[in-house]
Amino acid sequence: MENTARKIDTTIEQTKAQEPLERKLKTRHLSMIAIGGTIGTGLFLASGATIADAGPGGALAAYLIAGIMVYFIMTSLGEMSAFIPITGSFSTYSDRFVDPALGFAVGWNYWYNNAIIVALELSASSLIMKYWFPHVPGVIWSAIFLVLIFALNILSVKGYGESEFWFSIIKVATIIIFIILGLLMIFGIMKGHTGGFDNLTKGAAPFKGGFMSIFSVFMIVGFAFQGTELVGVAAGESENPEKNMPKAIKQIFWRILLFYVLAIFVIGCLVSYKDPLLLSTDVKNVAVSPFTLVFKNAGLAFAAALMNTVILTAVLSAGNSALYAASRVLWVLAKEGKAPAFLKKVSKKGLPTNALLLSTLIGMLCFLTSLFGDGTVYGWLLNASGLAGFLSWLGISISHYRFRKAYVAQGRSLADLPYVAKWFPLGPIIAIVLCLVAVFGQNFGAFFGPKIDWYGALVSYIGLPLFLLAYFGYKVVKKTKLVALQDVEFSRE
Repeated sequence: MENTARKIDTTIEQTKAQEPLERKLKTRHLSMIAIGGTIGTGLFLASGATIADAGPGGALAAYLIAGIMVYFIMTSLGEMSAFIPITGSFSTYSDRFVDPALGFAVGWNYWYNNAIIVALELSASSLIMKYWFPHVPGVIWSAIFLVLIFALNILSVKGYGESEFWFSIIKVATIIIFIILGLLMIFGIMKGHTGGFDNLTKGAAPFKGGFMSIFSVFMIVGFAFQGTELVGVAAGESENPEKNMPKAIKQIFWRILLFYVLAIFVIGCLVSYKDPLLLSTDVKNVAVSPFTLVFKNAGLAFAAALMNTVILTAVLSAGNSALYAASRVLWVLAKEGKAPAFLKKVSKKGLPTNALLLSTLIGMLCFLTSLFGDGTVYGWLLNASGLAGFLSWLGISISHYRFRKAYVAQGRSLADLPYVAKWFPLGPIIAIVLCLVAVFGQNFGAFFGPKIDWYGALVSYIGLPLFLLAYFGYKVVKKTKLVALQDVEFSRE
């Protein structure tokens, strides 16, 4: 064991010397980066729609199934990133363990996904600010917030980590207060609700619409969990990834699942699935979000203002993380020769400045498409990014399956891994199957109506042909092949 520890410590020092980006993120940063990237409008706003569509029991089932998928994805990512902590790791893992063409497709897929998320959050922030300043043009607020998140990213990686830590603290505190108040109301200790657990069984509850409604809600829930993989992107900038990554992985999943499941349970008890307000999932309807409704019933007169502030924090956190992730993945692509060489530039502070500037510019241009014409281009961009998160998760699961197979095939010992994922090979296989279900089930309803909705299907699935074009295009041009297990490279450079 001492020899193994000595080998790992030596490799850490070698990797630090070879990695131009600074390693300043602590365990608390990594944990909150993942929590911050996941908990947002999907929980604060869209959670009500999942209960309205599938009932409280159906919503809980969908969150648990998605939670199982995310658990296996996170443990897969944890095993690889603790052993080979590389910034913007997804494309590198796919490149090394599967096929360079997959690395190219996964990398560019994840980059444009996050660049477009920056645009989405800028649009959302301008709508939220109308609550307080209805007469100020939204584009002014979007410009201010773009400058803010760019500044947080360009100052230092520690600055990004600290900002995400405090953004996440606000969200976590809100959820904990919500759950405590909700439970007090459910058990009659606090006024505002008299039904106990009745809403869980009234009408068609707990499972409204049966299996198919759970299936359709699973797509929404999957999107809500996206962002947990950010901890893998940040692994290469962690102070001690061999120790920090396993800690973060173990903490993140259970915290996130607990927050989501308990919050959905509380909403399901306190608000009837028949309440039409649950279907209001837009940032323009913060006043009727399930969180606001519960806080109001608890007697908090300032509930709408409180939730507006929290959701603004969530939006800024998501934009902040998306810009960070986009810049790191783009820098890695350039380092591997899959993007223009000028994007490899790193500042004296260890920041990929050109990759950060280009990602900011693309995010801004995507946002501007929402301001001109009828917003059709913007809608297509958002739909193109819709599948990207699931495709990234698919890449992680396939990469881990090949990683472990190659690791064992080369006679290496699992005892030398800083973190070993449980349930292999079942874990990554379950994750692969569920990711494929999510990818192909995006708009399955378009094919089952009286007439096939070809336009709806095209809009929903536009991200898939883009991904396949990148994969097969690179494969044909570079003539890449599946990497043989014995040829897999486990270097930590």
